Amino acid sequence: MTSITVRTENLCKNFAENQAVAVVSLAVAAGEIFGIVGPDGAGKSTLLRMISSIMIPDSGTAEICGFDTVKQDEQVKKRIAYMSQRFGLYPDLTVEENVKFYADIYNINTGTLEARIDELLHFSYMHPFKKRLAGKLSGGMKQKLQLVCALIHTPEVLILDEPTNGVDPVSRRDFWRMLQNLSEKGVTIIVSTSYLDEAERCHRLALMHEGKIFKQGSLSQIIADSGISIAVWQGNGARKLHGLLSEADNIAGLRLFGDSIRVRRHQEFDILKLLINTSAARQNLSGNWITEEKPNLEDVFVGYLENRSQADEKKSSLFKPLEQTFTDGFSVKISNLSRVFGDFTAVDSINLEVKQGEIFGFLGPNGAGKSTTIRMLCGLLFPSSGQGTVAGYDLFRDSEKIKQNIGYMSQKFSLYLELSVKENIRFYGGIYGLSGERFAQRIDWALQISGLSNLGDTPVRILSLGFRQRLALACSLLHEPAIVFLDEPTSGVDPLTRRQFWDTIKDLAQNGITVFVTTHYMEEAEYCDRVAFINRGCIMACGSPSQLKKEVIKNRIIHVSSKVSSAQLEKVRDIEGIFDAYVFGTGFHVASQNADIKEEIARVLGDQSIIEKTSNVLPGMEDVFVQLSASHFADDQKKEFNA
Repeated sequence: MTSITVRTENLCKNFAENQAVAVVSLAVAAGEIFGIVGPDGAGKSTLLRMISSIMIPDSGTAEICGFDTVKQDEQVKKRIAYMSQRFGLYPDLTVEENVKFYADIYNINTGTLEARIDELLHFSYMHPFKKRLAGKLSGGMKQKLQLVCALIHTPEVLILDEPTNGVDPVSRRDFWRMLQNLSEKGVTIIVSTSYLDEAERCHRLALMHEGKIFKQGSLSQIIADSGISIAVWQGNGARKLHGLLSEADNIAGLRLFGDSIRVRRHQEFDILKLLINTSAARQNLSGNWITEEKPNLEDVFVGYLENRSQADEKKSSLFKPLEQTFTDGFSVKISNLSRVFGDFTAVDSINLEVKQGEIFGFLGPNGAGKSTTIRMLCGLLFPSSGQGTVAGYDLFRDSEKIKQNIGYMSQKFSLYLELSVKENIRFYGGIYGLSGERFAQRIDWALQISGLSNLGDTPVRILSLGFRQRLALACSLLHEPAIVFLDEPTSGVDPLTRRQFWDTIKDLAQNGITVFVTTHYMEEAEYCDRVAFINRGCIMACGSPSQLKKEVIKNRIIHVSSKVSSAQLEKVRDIEGIFDAYVFGTGFHVASQNADIKEEIARVLGDQSIIEKTSNVLPGMEDVFVQLSASHFADDQKKEFNA
């Protein structure tokens, strides 16, 4: 019989009139990785705090290893490690000193401490960096250090609240390998996340909305119960067809991905295919292929939220076509652009051309040079060498004119939390030199586009993350710029809000406004017309998502529906011809050029039934990212450690 390590029964928590958690019952087995997924304000953090004995529930009970989280909270705290979204690292302490600080908090025996620290730093590939200041680490390495600090006292239960928020895909994959190892050692892991591709790696999931859990089970079980069909249409007329399908009443879950369209619907694929073909023929767009895709967790989850919120209601654009045009058709044009800090080259002779009205994605690992490049393009940082123009203005001579013709939205949204919604809008309008009747019109426009028309006097600090995001975008567009730069604008935002935000981005591009965006959500990269990958200051690849998948991905992605240990997975990785292998849900994925690799996997694992448990998976932008980045980013840490 499976041992239950974490159990909640009818757990409830209210804040004033808001029911944050409503009658939640869970049972999590020993060694299980259990994911909690939900939009901003769903109650995930509140639930995790009650399970961790940090917050007392209004009613219901929670137990950890058989101990009541309220009545026996000291016993509970000895057995758990809790890593919040704002887990505290001390930037002026080294990696080793941070770990020792948390060891002191947990009263770890000094006789065994050095051995325990060495074990954890080797486990996390952080050993070569033990003397480095925490403030000098990349985002991914900081997350791994936080996990090491949480594990210093050998917990039985590990509780993680959005642990990889803002971390690039290579670092996330590395982080999840660590979780897999811990799970095999019997550690129970409960993790909340806003990355739905990441949630698919959990053994079981709970989908949460408005304080309630509306679905629990394994990934395959949840998808099978959804009854959703997915059709993908690809061709040069994708934007045109998207506009036509948007007007149809019988099409739901419509998404434009660069040169392709993805349609979600609760009906048979053949019926869906007929509907799309009929619409395409009306625009003389026939001859482009349609394929069926397996629904993913995001399809199921967002479909549920859209049904609840009527988020798919048709609405007219709030943007007007851009009057300004550029003579050569390019909003951004740079050649051999570099930026050097002392003896460190942050950006190394990059070349880019971004067309007017294009959605251009700029991707790369933490510390790759993305932010430095954007600061140069926004006129905030002078290049060391090279040449270029933004909105038709020279990067070296016209930095002030560039600032007047662009919009910029940072990851932190740059809002003043103690000011009201209207006061923030007025502040930014003043910076952009708006006044009189036009300013009054733009204030009304900003309130409308952010969905805050009735909340103008509300302090920004009490708004949800999604509303703050919309307000920040509205503020960056007040002066009607020709180009908008968005630096990880959806970090930490729930899937439905992200999709709604990207609908706005597509609307901007449809009206001739150029969008230059960075993101760590690889599905968002699919929305871009073109994408550039930067690593170590160099552009490694540039093209449309479909083009990059064809040019970069030389491997087949194979899913194997069989549970494996970390040791077994390491054996699979060592098979000649395999580029990578990683845990995915209750099975694993393999990247290999060899079509017959499944026979070799079965031989190495000593299980011939594996051959019948394999299926091909379409490669995604995460696979492109990992292929381009992993050799420089994750593997270098391992080589340095083994040196």
